[in-house]
Amino acid sequence: MAGLHTAWRASTHSAVTVLTKRSLFDSATAYAQGGIAAALGAGDSPELHRRDTLAAGAALCDAEAVQVLVEEGPARVRELQTAGAEFDLAASGAFKLGKEAAHSRHRIVHAHGDQTGAEVARTLIGRVSESPGITVIETTRVLDLIVEGDECVGVRASVAGRAVEIIADVTVLATGGCGQVYRYTTNPQVATGDGYAVAHRAGVRLADMEFVQFHPTALDTPENPLALISEAVRGEGAILLNADGERFMPPRHRLAELAPRDVVAREIFRERQRTGAVYLDARGLGAAFTERFPGIFALCRGRGIDPRTDLIPVTPAAHYMMGGVVVDLVGRSSMPRLYACGEVSRTGVHGANRLASNSLLEGLVFAERVARDVASAPGLSAVPPVGDWRVPPLADRGAAQVAADSVRSLMWESAGIARTAKGLRHCLTQLDSIKARLTEGATEETNMVQTARLIAEAALMRKESRGGHYRADFPKAKRKWQHRHIEW
Repeated sequence: MAGLHTAWRASTHSAVTVLTKRSLFDSATAYAQGGIAAALGAGDSPELHRRDTLAAGAALCDAEAVQVLVEEGPARVRELQTAGAEFDLAASGAFKLGKEAAHSRHRIVHAHGDQTGAEVARTLIGRVSESPGITVIETTRVLDLIVEGDECVGVRASVAGRAVEIIADVTVLATGGCGQVYRYTTNPQVATGDGYAVAHRAGVRLADMEFVQFHPTALDTPENPLALISEAVRGEGAILLNADGERFMPPRHRLAELAPRDVVAREIFRERQRTGAVYLDARGLGAAFTERFPGIFALCRGRGIDPRTDLIPVTPAAHYMMGGVVVDLVGRSSMPRLYACGEVSRTGVHGANRLASNSLLEGLVFAERVARDVASAPGLSAVPPVGDWRVPPLADRGAAQVAADSVRSLMWESAGIARTAKGLRHCLTQLDSIKARLTEGATEETNMVQTARLIAEAALMRKESRGGHYRADFPKAKRKWQHRHIEW
């Protein structure tokens, strides 16, 4: 979404080329059910939204970035509505606003009940497709940045296996997250951490890679990715039960099922280990479930579950990366001419724990800022010569798949929801072993290993628990780690 929004807005003053790994629709945005958080309702304000965001971020948010997010967010949502997004509205024409965990007000904008991300993607894809100044190249994998001196001047990419260099006055990374480095994830299969690895290899500054957010309630099925059961279902009154039929959240946190995501995810993880399974009980919603959550209802019914009468089996799953490429308030990275926005970036608005439904908002707000800033970027003084290189063919697809599966299992067991020094050291050793066995052409698997290593290294270094990062051997937050970031 962030890349689409940047392309659309930047195309009013620049020629834009969009490279996408599969199709324009293949992104985490299309999977987002919950909505967009913004202070649009009566009794709400940017100040209240700011407080909630800072509280969730566990003393690691950038206060200035959060202020930008909450102040500019409402206008970005209204602009998206004007662009054609069909949000759910009351009879008065006002937004129907939901409430999610750790929000003090109803401020979640939805579309078609639980299809917000798909509606946002549809709207922005339409705008991009209609813009004559945008060239879209699908089925393309970016392999590396092209760096001349200390500047990024474009990318090397594989277009259907053909080596291509794209030279540009500015390059914007909007490559999404890295959920696919974990066994259980809600992220699409394209989310293999490519942007983090590409930036890291070029020496671009990254931070906060230990802070992976695990969504508490993905549908527990043998699929990849797992279907998401939105937090909004719990917001409407659904409760969590263990395999013994016991409700376990009220004794664990004063907000019970609506506690911050990291708390709920950890408790579900523990109950699954203790009793064997955890279920979401939405039977109390009755027939209203189908109206409020038509997409989730269809997902469940397609897997033989009727939420009106059946318990829904759930598991935590890797969902969102709070860290990434460090950027300033207009999306500039540490490398001149290189920007980043969306999940691959680290704006500082999420801190150690993203507040629910702030991700789509962040994408809109900072993509707009990137698009405005690139308008004043100076052109390249000279076009660099084309490099002599080739796209290495994948020598052994089966071995590459085994490597990817090994990374995913290893990260889930050793660098997932509950971490220890012993487990993280084992993880790093095994990642090095996997990397040594990668065959030529396993570029995506190489990115997975490098991104996984960034996560595990940072998790080993941060000897405390904070937000999405939980160390079982250091279960408490430590004052000396407040406002401290692990960077590369």
